[in-house]
Amino acid sequence: MGIGELLLIACSLAMDAFAVSVCRGLSMKRVSVRDACIAGLWFGLFQALMPLIGWFLGAQFIDYIEVFDHWIAFGLLLLIGGNMIFDAVREGEQCDVPKGMLLPALATSIDALAMGVAFSMIGQDCLNIWGTVLAIGLVTFILCVAGVLIGSYFGTRFLRGAKIAGGIVLILIGAKIVLDHLHILS
Repeated sequence: MGIGELLLIACSLAMDAFAVSVCRGLSMKRVSVRDACIAGLWFGLFQALMPLIGWFLGAQFIDYIEVFDHWIAFGLLLLIGGNMIFDAVREGEQCDVPKGMLLPALATSIDALAMGVAFSMIGQDCLNIWGTVLAIGLVTFILCVAGVLIGSYFGTRFLRGAKIAGGIVLILIGAKIVLDHLHILS
């Protein structure tokens, strides 16, 4: 997996956390950089931890599913991406801001857990899991810090489009995994 694909995946996975960060920024009377960094840290840590957990779980079963692992990876990415698109269309510009950071960070990182399982199926020779989770966590941190600041300044204008774009990117990456495995693209 190249750096471009990794950054697209990281940005796509971070879209839910970004949306919640924008809502958090909207809900705060005064936003400081410190507040934005705390939100970014929560989301970034969970977005990095969950694919690592998924990768280790998936690696336990790889011998049993190796024959059709590319289809599982595609299915997971299709479900994650489709769910992001569905949520964006269904919710529209709605902004619910839960209290605290644990539940939003956990809830927005569930798709990253599934992505970690998909990563385990890509294989260790194609993926450095430690660099991958570091990149996902860092990109999420940056986007969520920006999300809190943007939310306090601009509002919800870009939430729907960001979630739809993130979902489409994940679906396309899943399709690329299948096409590569079937030697259509290689």
